[in-house]
Amino acid sequence: MRAMRYEIRPHHGLCSLFFEGKGYSGGFVRHMADVLAQLRQNPVIRLAEGADELCGCCPNNREGVCTDKEKASNYDRRVLALCRLHAGEELPWLDFSARVRTEIVFAGRRHAVCGDCQWSGLCDAVAARRGLLPKSPGNQK
Repeated sequence: MRAMRYEIRPHHGLCSLFFEGKGYSGGFVRHMADVLAQLRQNPVIRLAEGADELCGCCPNNREGVCTDKEKASNYDRRVLALCRLHAGEELPWLDFSARVRTEIVFAGRRHAVCGDCQWSGLCDAVAARRGLLPKSPGNQK
């Protein structure tokens, strides 16, 4: 059996950490949950420069192009820079997710990446419930 390889937009590394079954539509939520379940199996991912596997059921996806292309691309560039990665790079999902948590979430940089996203308020609430908050200097190792 051939292993599945996913194309993933860099900013979706953040979305995945805060997802809790809410989204644009029931179809989108089911698709997101299905893809995230597969990603938890730790496949090798390729950091995409445009629409990815998670975009498949998004209402902003118009024939493979995001209607918010510039905003999404800015989020992607910020994630790549903070995680010291490049578009097209391949790595295991869990390694990527850990980098996003460490370099962005726990470093207190999420709002600098995507604070103007329509879902940011939801992410703030999820972060508080799940303990996905910046680490204080005294807690960092």
